[in-house]
Amino acid sequence: MTDIPVITIDGPSGSGKGTLAKVVADTLGWHLLDSGALYRIIGAMSVRRGIQLTDETAVAELAATLAISFADDRVTVAGLDLTDEIRTEDAGENASKVAHLPAVRAAVLDLQRSFRKAPGLVADGRDMGTVVFTDAALKIFLDASAEVRAERRYKQLKNKGLSVSLRGLLEQIQERDARDRGRAIAPLKPADDAIVLDSTSLTIEMVVQQVLSQAQNLGLWQPK
Repeated sequence: MTDIPVITIDGPSGSGKGTLAKVVADTLGWHLLDSGALYRIIGAMSVRRGIQLTDETAVAELAATLAISFADDRVTVAGLDLTDEIRTEDAGENASKVAHLPAVRAAVLDLQRSFRKAPGLVADGRDMGTVVFTDAALKIFLDASAEVRAERRYKQLKNKGLSVSLRGLLEQIQERDARDRGRAIAPLKPADDAIVLDSTSLTIEMVVQQVLSQAQNLGLWQPK
C-alpha cells in the first residue's frame, strides 16, 4: 500500500484546497479524497439522528457505521443524497466541532486510508500530511488570509442566490481557524516537510501550476 504515491493538500477552510485537489487529481488521473466531506457527513448525520455533537462516544459509533458513497460528483449516505446539505456553512461548522473529538478521528482514520489506491491519491483536508499520510510523496499546505477566504465564500454563496453576510462569514472563518489550529488532536498546521503556498494573491490556475511543477520534479507526473 505504501508504494502507492500520495499528494496531500492541507489548509484552512476557504483556502481553495478542494478545487486544487480536484484539478490535480483529474490532471494526474489519480483518486481523490475529500476528507473534509467525511466530517461534514458525520456532523450532518449526527444532527439528523438527534445526536449531540459533544457526545463523543455516540458520534464515533455513528462514524464507524456509516455507508458512504462518492460517485458522479454526488455524496450518498445510507441511501440519502447529502451532496448539497454537506456544503452549507452549518455543515462546515458542525464538521469542525466533531473533527476535534479523538474517538471520531480514530473511527475515520481507517476509512481515509482506504482511499489509497493505484495509480495514486490526492488527499485534501486538515491533517492529511501530518497524521493520515505521513509518508506522502508531496505535501502541500495551502493558506490564504481570513479576509480573502471570507470574500471567496461570500461570492460563492451570493452566486447561488443565498443571502449572506460578509462580516458573519469572516467571523465564522476566524472562529473555525482558532478551533482547528488550537485543538489538542491533529491541529491544523503544515507538516514539517510540507510546501506552504499562500493563495491570497494567486489565482487557482497559478496554484495548480506550482503543484504540478512540484509533482513533475518528483517524477510523479509528466505532462502529455
